[in-house]
Amino acid sequence: MGLASGLAVGSGFVAFLTVLGVIPRLTQLSKTMRMIQHYEWAVVIGALTGVIASLRDPVLGISSYFLIPLGVTGGIFVGMLAAALTEVLNVLPILAKRIRLDGKIILLIMAIVLGKIFGSIFQWVYFIPHK
Repeated sequence: MGLASGLAVGSGFVAFLTVLGVIPRLTQLSKTMRMIQHYEWAVVIGALTGVIASLRDPVLGISSYFLIPLGVTGGIFVGMLAAALTEVLNVLPILAKRIRLDGKIILLIMAIVLGKIFGSIFQWVYFIPHK
């Protein structure tokens, strides 16, 4: 079950980056096209590090001052990802057309939003220990 879930999520992540062209668009916007391989390796290493960290549940015995830049870089990543999504937001009408929800794009967006909300609440309630 875990392997199948990991393959599904990994495939979705790769499809997201490939089909939407997030990395080439990011290099185009930042005018760093010559560094595209660095971006690709950063994504691969980041994904592997995230997988290892979620499997091991590490405790980092480091200073809080080091966590500030770590949080800033995480925020930058999420911000750049959000910016890339807004660039390619025209994917939703195409998806709605393919799954025959032409006039109900609001329904599709609400399903995505509510799924994210309920999934986050479930993770917070079930997996995060409360003291």
